[in-house]
Amino acid sequence: MQIAGLDLYVNHPVMALGSTEWIPDHARAAGPAGRGMRNPVLVRVRAQVPLVKVRVLVEDITGIETTQDGFTTVFDGSLFLADGRLIVGDVIGQSRFTTHLAGGPGRRRVTVAVDQPNGPAGAVDITLGEIPL
Repeated sequence: MQIAGLDLYVNHPVMALGSTEWIPDHARAAGPAGRGMRNPVLVRVRAQVPLVKVRVLVEDITGIETTQDGFTTVFDGSLFLADGRLIVGDVIGQSRFTTHLAGGPGRRRVTVAVDQPNGPAGAVDITLGEIPL
């Protein structure tokens, strides 16, 4: 189920997503499309000219695939969301979007898929799930 959709203008070609504790300076050098660290996840995107299309989804309990056709998963792991909110934005902090509440505080399974896996991406799907016990 989609909980947010936005066209994000980014000034820096590296977009980060993670906890509302903002992105450290060393995070500004991402690989081609995505690189997972404990927190944040970095995605190389098109900057300054087009808007980046971002969808935030919550994992469907029926197991139906929510990612669009033609998208490639570049990160499938977990992130710690300190206050249960997810922040998405460029690593210099000029463009940001914060979900209202993606659940309670704690670790969440996150899958990130992009339209251009070799970068730079013009569209990004972020799916939040539960961490299996």
